[in-house]
Amino acid sequence: MERTQSTRRRPYPSDLTDAQWALLAPLIPPAKPGGRRRTVNLREVLNGIFYFLKGCGGWRFLPHDLPPWGTVHYYYRVWRRDGTWKRIHDTLRTQVREAAGRAAQPTAGILDSQSVKTTKKGGRVATMPPSRSTAASGICSSTCSA
Repeated sequence: MERTQSTRRRPYPSDLTDAQWALLAPLIPPAKPGGRRRTVNLREVLNGIFYFLKGCGGWRFLPHDLPPWGTVHYYYRVWRRDGTWKRIHDTLRTQVREAAGRAAQPTAGILDSQSVKTTKKGGRVATMPPSRSTAASGICSSTCSA
């Protein structure tokens, strides 16, 4: 898998390959009309998002050779809210299914009706009410014994 970087940095294992970028680039929404031109490299933004999702520990822990964490988080959040991630997922799922010779959309679903019990008794019976001490406390004995 060849990784060509537009910036001069060592690639991370979570970085997109050229082939992966070719699949994702057309699915990224264009910049909004009006306002300033988009100056951020969206491939690097995606690399930052995938680095975060692979377990970097938090947005603020993104390496400094990726775009600023605020920029990466902004695009992640906007794309989550506007449905971009769902469109990417659905498009890639369709491509994978068709490459495997299957129908583009799943034709069946599996429902599992098995219940998993959490306790032997189950429900509210399994929880015990808090116990109250039978011995009078110092506060109660002075106020309750009147």
